[in-house]
Amino acid sequence: MRIKLINNHRKSSTGVIAGLLFAAGVLGVSPAMASKTIINPADTTVKANSNPIITHKYTADPAAIVHKDKVYLYAGHDEAPARREGYVMNEWLVFSSPDMVNWTEHAVPLAPKDFAWSSGDAWASHVVERNGKFYWYATVTHKDIPGKAVGVAVSDSPTGPFKDARGSALITNDMTTDVDISWDDIDPAVFIDDDGQAYIFWGNTVCHYAKLKDNMTELDGPIKTIKLPNFTEAPWVHKHKGKYYLSYAYQFPEKTAYAMSRSIEGPWEYKGILNELAGNSNTNHQAIIDFKGNSYFIYHNGGIQPDGGSFRRSVCIDRLYYNKDGSMKRVVMTTEGIKPAK
Repeated sequence: MRIKLINNHRKSSTGVIAGLLFAAGVLGVSPAMASKTIINPADTTVKANSNPIITHKYTADPAAIVHKDKVYLYAGHDEAPARREGYVMNEWLVFSSPDMVNWTEHAVPLAPKDFAWSSGDAWASHVVERNGKFYWYATVTHKDIPGKAVGVAVSDSPTGPFKDARGSALITNDMTTDVDISWDDIDPAVFIDDDGQAYIFWGNTVCHYAKLKDNMTELDGPIKTIKLPNFTEAPWVHKHKGKYYLSYAYQFPEKTAYAMSRSIEGPWEYKGILNELAGNSNTNHQAIIDFKGNSYFIYHNGGIQPDGGSFRRSVCIDRLYYNKDGSMKRVVMTTEGIKPAK
């Protein structure tokens, strides 16, 4: 038996208990039985009146897709307590919006524990839709192979729940040996080209990429590298008016830089800085989408005070603009945020 309560993130424990007792009376079960049932909190809706757009939780490493006139925003959940200097990330979150201002938070769709071969750490991820299914590429720590790894989960819905699509990691630390660190296989980003060929990009210190098979769960060919000035991590690939763009975290503390190409296989021409240091955060992680005729730059900063910072980050959104030659104008980060997309 499931008892579904209308709930939100600010409801007190007293309210939850009262709801359980009320539900028990309605359904004719004992309070003790009700206390042992599964509570399914309703979706929570928030309005983004400014940046950051989500303020009831810390959110980081955004990825986003557009599906059926809605934006789906995927983010890691920073859970480090105040003044702790280190990442505590145990789950990913998903939000949807018809206008990029009014957001609905859905039930937690995926966590590292959903990968049986993972020992934890819900680091940066990316979701893509193909043939009616949604594939979630996620960074976790591998239980048996030292270092970070990339897994892939699948769902019939953009809000999940998602389940492991392979039963094993797609990418492990021993598959790349360019640098001798345990965290160089992180931050996956998947791009599907106009001809249907899918590619996965990832890396720290070195930018890797490879083709994906049509099933989206296997690499198709060798792992290649792309040389980019001061590449740190967080690659994101998109296409605009026939040109390819590869943006990424640059130096440390991180800015966002980008390169352009006329082919997904390169060569890539470095074009400069796209986003400056993202206030009070050492990291800078972006998603770039088009929605209802406008382009948007989605990123995180450490803007929620007093405890926001590099390990308690928050997602923001600002407009993105292109120059006549196709290059991107430097992002202007604002506290006002964006107006509703129409």
